[in-house]
Amino acid sequence: MRKAEVYRNGILAGVLTEENRKSYVFRYESSYLNDINKPAISLTLPKTEQEYRSKYLFPFFFNMLSEGVNKKLQCAQLKIDEEDHFGLLLATAQYDTIGAVTVKPIASK
Repeated sequence: MRKAEVYRNGILAGVLTEENRKSYVFRYESSYLNDINKPAISLTLPKTEQEYRSKYLFPFFFNMLSEGVNKKLQCAQLKIDEEDHFGLLLATAQYDTIGAVTVKPIASK
């Protein structure tokens, strides 16, 4: 199981979990959820107390990944399987993304 913190403009918004390659969960942090001034991270992931579940990496997060030649280069340099979308997200979406959302790995204990 791998986990990542999801930030919007540097503020912790929620946690994204890969239970296995066919089970993903996203849940908003309660402090972010309860602040009416904080928007949802995506139109497809509106703010709710209920966790979101999916059999594949949520399209919002998948669309943060590079495609084509850039993806091949990133995977080769980082030694990540091209089908490991979650691993690629953890490695490439920590700092410089197109938009307000960043994704940072949570170290396993």
